[in-house]
Amino acid sequence: MAQLFFTTSARSAVGLQRKGNEDSALTSGQVIAVADGMGGHAAGEVASRIAITKLEEISTVICNPEIDSDSAEDIFSNSLDLIDSQLKSESDENPQLSGMGTTLTSLFISGERICLLHIGDSRAYRLRGSSFEQLTQDHTVIQELLNQGAISQSDIATHPQRSVLTQVLMGEGISSAPLLILDGKVGDRYLLCSDGLSSVLTEKEIKSLLKGKDRQSTVDALIDATYVNGAPDNVTVVIADVVQSNDEKLAKIGAAQ
Repeated sequence: MAQLFFTTSARSAVGLQRKGNEDSALTSGQVIAVADGMGGHAAGEVASRIAITKLEEISTVICNPEIDSDSAEDIFSNSLDLIDSQLKSESDENPQLSGMGTTLTSLFISGERICLLHIGDSRAYRLRGSSFEQLTQDHTVIQELLNQGAISQSDIATHPQRSVLTQVLMGEGISSAPLLILDGKVGDRYLLCSDGLSSVLTEKEIKSLLKGKDRQSTVDALIDATYVNGAPDNVTVVIADVVQSNDEKLAKIGAAQ
């Protein structure tokens, strides 16, 4: 089985209404991720940084060519539990961090398979040719109400619970977060983003901008579009194209730097 890789561009911005950046991201040839932290004072940025730093440690194991793909995927699948345990340890040692939490959306290329882990409301999208698909479902009260048919899309902007998460990493244990397995295909483009992008731009706007040929210019165009619309939150964008060779160096972005 051939090994596919990511080639990436990414950026994280504070936005126009926040004082600091609580988003973090990871880019590399096989593992990419976005984490959106939350909590009082500096706790949000600590939480997202812990998530990305722990995932960086895990990536050195699962990307080792000596490890078999099944074992690598199992370890990746357990990442959320490992990060959640790390958050609990940090909160126990530093009570001022109590209540901190973070979302995490991550992709890992294992051979020709792309594994997706997700908790919270950061998102993963895939552009394959002209087909654009949201791969994740938000873990929010709003999404549950939409699934139940209790509200419509037009109700979201004014709903009092529009920002309430139903699942997040907080060091309190997590319910099952199944690993989604996708087929990898050279030429596919993946987008990971915090809700600072997806809550500001429409799906149509994201798709239109994501088609840009130059990755970094596309990242900039997406973030610039949120600023045009007021950029009420931190916004983080990772774009990854699937390729056959790896010349990507690992990098941490945002609060994780």
